[in-house]
Amino acid sequence: MSKKKQSINYLDLIPQRAETLRWHTDEATGLITLEVENTGVFNTIAQKVFHKPRTTQVHLDETGSYLWPLIDGQKTVAQLADCMKQQFGEKAEPLYPRIIKYFQIVESYHFIKFLNQ
Repeated sequence: MSKKKQSINYLDLIPQRAETLRWHTDEATGLITLEVENTGVFNTIAQKVFHKPRTTQVHLDETGSYLWPLIDGQKTVAQLADCMKQQFGEKAEPLYPRIIKYFQIVESYHFIKFLNQ
């Protein structure tokens, strides 16, 4: 017997930022940069042999930089989408596929976790 694949309603999920992730806002542009520490055996070897940096910087775009500070562990993805719609209007369209893809990507890199998943 095969298992049924459960579909996830991303709009009901509550995202929370990873506590260990450092980030800062560029004063000139207002865009956010995430600082991800490169840990693990392979990263340590790459740092020593290939002189790779200890941290990697991930630069968020305008919409990602707007959403990032709003992720507080209390608002659902649907509430965040409403905030984004109010801020960007038609520029945010297609809103729901775009915001769901954003959260899928940041979750895959463990920048956030969903509290009620």
